[in-house]
Amino acid sequence: MAVYYEGKIKKALCGALLLLSLMALSSSPPAGGGAAPPSAQVSPSTACNDTTDPTFCRTVLPPRGSSDLYTYGRFSVARSLESARRFAALVDRYLARHRGLSPGAVGALRDCQLMSELNIDFLASAGDALRSTDTLLDPQADDVHTLLSAILTNQQTCLDGLQAASSAWSERDGGLAEPIANGTKLYSLSLSLFTRAWVPTAKGSKHGGGGNKKPHHGHGHGKKPPAAATANRRGLFDVTDDEMARRMAIEGPERTVAVNGVVTVDQGGAGNYTTIGDAVAAAPNNLDGSTGHYVIYVLAGVYDENVVVPKHKKYIMMVGDGISHTVITGNRSVVDGWTTFNSATFAVVGQGFVAMNMTFRNTAGPWKHQAVALRSGADLSAFYGCSFEAYQDTLYTHSLRQFYRGCDVYGTVDYVFGNAAVVFQGCAFLSRLPMPGQSNTVTAQGRSDPNQNTGTSIQGCSLLAAPELAAAASAGGYRTLTYLGRPWKNYSRTVVMESFVGDLVDPAGWMPWAGDFALDTLFYAEYNNSGPGADTSRRVTWPGFHVLGTGADAGNFTVTSMVLGDNWLPQTGVPFTSGFITSN
Repeated sequence: MAVYYEGKIKKALCGALLLLSLMALSSSPPAGGGAAPPSAQVSPSTACNDTTDPTFCRTVLPPRGSSDLYTYGRFSVARSLESARRFAALVDRYLARHRGLSPGAVGALRDCQLMSELNIDFLASAGDALRSTDTLLDPQADDVHTLLSAILTNQQTCLDGLQAASSAWSERDGGLAEPIANGTKLYSLSLSLFTRAWVPTAKGSKHGGGGNKKPHHGHGHGKKPPAAATANRRGLFDVTDDEMARRMAIEGPERTVAVNGVVTVDQGGAGNYTTIGDAVAAAPNNLDGSTGHYVIYVLAGVYDENVVVPKHKKYIMMVGDGISHTVITGNRSVVDGWTTFNSATFAVVGQGFVAMNMTFRNTAGPWKHQAVALRSGADLSAFYGCSFEAYQDTLYTHSLRQFYRGCDVYGTVDYVFGNAAVVFQGCAFLSRLPMPGQSNTVTAQGRSDPNQNTGTSIQGCSLLAAPELAAAASAGGYRTLTYLGRPWKNYSRTVVMESFVGDLVDPAGWMPWAGDFALDTLFYAEYNNSGPGADTSRRVTWPGFHVLGTGADAGNFTVTSMVLGDNWLPQTGVPFTSGFITSN
């Protein structure tokens, strides 16, 4: 397994000393890419030319002298870390004097507080990696690319929450807008310089591709996965007694998975814990995955609780008794005063999280608007044989790298949304009956920067009508318009490939967000789909929409390329296909 970002956060050097030390670093051999190799000495102005905001870049980099792109990139990341620490302190001060603010505004600030803490962690880890070498190879290069992409996502999440609560803010609280904007520019600059220096053929390229890696098949999973999860899939962890629960290895579908402890949750009191939250709280902190996952086996039952797996609870594997048997449910919503981010019934941040054979549900209903069933901002997280059930904003694939296999996702408006690098394989997307006048949109991908390595890949899945929507249609009710997605942010990126598209999907395929917003900067694509809704002859004619004619471009959105799954998915026990599902 590759060594992923870990370790203590190192203190940033003071401004002047930092600049002197970075500028004094010797150049390394050329790494290729661009008009000049990243190790070539160039002026700050030249280094800024191909960044996302050259004018802002020139205000950040030192105005005199010359250096290489590696040194400029390190300098920008260090500046970003300083900025993140200042912003975190500012948010703390606002929270300390939050009297008079609405609960929604305070909730948004608390979301910003978490995002700021994560950004400090991520920038420190990225800085450590970049100081070690001028040559980063996958998976380390992808690790850093993922971290820098997530920092921008975190910043955008903070801003979105504050804007949603803006009506509750007084004039004195407007002081966060400028720091957020400046921080976003600085983080974007760091990402831009990183992709130029360390990832010349970056997956986050403006045209929406995924680099020049050749996709391949692997792990013996050549068969097409099932279109939907079964109602009760226990294969990976089928315990029947205490002796089995305490064994130190779990026999997976394809391999044996290492386990570092097993506990059980049983509402009847026969297990180690009666609530999932208590089991998570008692789990060991900061496991690195080298000794296996810490398993929480949740017996059948309906668990009415909101659960958070925080950042220091890493490499937890949560296994239930099957969809509709082990159910975690809640009813938080934006209408009831929660932020979208914190409306989740189940939220996970800790790296390496795996969930199997469970249902995650939010029962707030369509009239409560945004109401999340599960939010994942956990890097290297995987979900197998799970069901996610809500209406608007069901599944929040917030950030970092994620994988879903054999899962069911139920919803109406934007019901898979976020800005992770995420692949769905063999899943069923089941559009429900929305409120009168609403259309269904399966995805609302939130990529906000052209250099982010994020996007949603739907591979070998089925896009179908949920029973209540199908019943309404057959009864002669009004036809609900259903679309594959709409662009939440400027560089929204979603690919549907090798999937069955039902007749519920409108011939246009994709829906605009507002007017012509993002229509020429998004990247939406379809490849080798089947079913009555797969005909692309009447699809939208936006500049950013593509029908991929060969497997080469589509290969950028496979497990191998999109999430580097060959490096980490084998240890989860979750089956996956590395490349294409069907022969090419």
